[in-house]
Amino acid sequence: MAKAKAAPKTVLVYRHAALTRATHWINVLALTLLLMSGLNIFGAHPALYWGQKAVFAHPWLSISSMLRGDNMLGVTQLGPWQFNTTGLLGYSGAAGSRVPVAFPAWATVPSGRDLADARHWHFFFAWLFVLNGLTYWLAGLGGGHIAKDLLPTRKDLSLKNLWHEVVTHAQLKFPKGEEARHYNVLQKGAYLAVALVLLPTMVLTGLCMSPGFDAGFRWLVDLFGGRQSARSIHFIVAWTIVGFILLHLFMVVASGTWNNIRSMITGRYAIVPDEPSKPAGSAA
Repeated sequence: MAKAKAAPKTVLVYRHAALTRATHWINVLALTLLLMSGLNIFGAHPALYWGQKAVFAHPWLSISSMLRGDNMLGVTQLGPWQFNTTGLLGYSGAAGSRVPVAFPAWATVPSGRDLADARHWHFFFAWLFVLNGLTYWLAGLGGGHIAKDLLPTRKDLSLKNLWHEVVTHAQLKFPKGEEARHYNVLQKGAYLAVALVLLPTMVLTGLCMSPGFDAGFRWLVDLFGGRQSARSIHFIVAWTIVGFILLHLFMVVASGTWNNIRSMITGRYAIVPDEPSKPAGSAA
């Protein structure tokens, strides 16, 4: 009887440096609290506009509650469309104890409607996030992490390789062996887009909502099309980042939950080494 094929032997390789791991988890904390406090702040006036001033009669997005007959409903308006979002947005909570708030209490910090405290939370974690990001980038540039691990190579950007990565990821097939030691071109592109485009845009549009900043740096507010446009862009980018995080978590689970979490805690990532190629003419 033929012997059962032995399971492939794995080895642990060092994938993430201590600084990368520390800044990653600080970002997790900061972005979570920024989102939750931001939702509370948004709830003070849950409507968005384009331009310099708010045209209250014509928001492009609004979340509100309204009485229809004998029933109170939560309504979300997006352009000309209205959606009944009772129980989640506009009028949230369990049936019988719902309250007219834009976002449910479990999604906000503080859990109750409190604009002043929400701003304190938001500004504190905004500064933590900025300082953490600067630490990562300065250390990464100085230590070579950015150039070595995040910048795409000429091989990465070849059409053949790009198409290969798109197809294999769509099929949920992930790199094995030595290829698993490094980020692929889709990961590099996504991380750079978030780090160099989305996150800086979040910070700059956030600053544009400060009256003091408006007075001193009017040109930046005008660059984003006005204070209300900056607020809308801030909101859109925030939810784009949430979408990226959800996709990131899905890929973490699909490619091996524990292996990925361990690598971001200990730095060690398990791979199956590539089998050495056999010389030509050798026996199978």
